[in-house]
Amino acid sequence: AAAGLGYVGAYVINTYKSYDNFLQDKYALLPAMIIICIAVIMFIIGLIGCCATFRESRVGLGLFLAIILILFIAEVSAFVLGFVYREKVKTDVQGTMRSVFEKYDGKNPESTVVDYLQEQLHCCGVKNYSDWTTTQWFNSTGNNSVPLSCCRQEVKNCTGHLDQPQEL
Repeated sequence: AAAGLGYVGAYVINTYKSYDNFLQDKYALLPAMIIICIAVIMFIIGLIGCCATFRESRVGLGLFLAIILILFIAEVSAFVLGFVYREKVKTDVQGTMRSVFEKYDGKNPESTVVDYLQEQLHCCGVKNYSDWTTTQWFNSTGNNSVPLSCCRQEVKNCTGHLDQPQEL
C-alpha cells in the first residue's frame, strides 16, 4: 500500500508540471507531498507491525494498534475537512482558470497550456464554450470563434465558430 501511495504522489507531482499555469498557488502540490509522507509513514508502521508480530511482542502490537487508531482518526479528519472545503477549492481553481483564459492569445505559454488542457480533457472553457465569449481572444478574432483546441477531435473541418456548437 505504501508503494502504491508513493507512486500516486509522484505521479501527481509529475502531472502538475503540465498544469502549473492553472494552479498558480504552490500549495497545490501539498496533497501530493502529504501522500508521499503518508507512504513513508505507512512503510515504517508496517515494518513495526511485522516485527511485533514476528517477535510476538505485546508492547509492539499495542504500539502498532495505537498508531493505527491515530491514523484512522487523521483520515476521518482529512475526509471531513475535504468535504467542508470542497466548494472553496472549486471556486479558487475556477477563478485561476478564468484568469489564465483571459490571458489567452494563442501564442504565449499560458495559451499553450490552455490548448493542451482542452485537448487532453476534451473540454472547452472553464465550464463550457460560452466562457470564451467574455475573453479578449473572442473579441479580437472578430468572427465569434473559440480556439481550435475546443473542437472535437473527430470533427475534421471545425472552425471554432459558435454557430456550430455541436462541433465544440
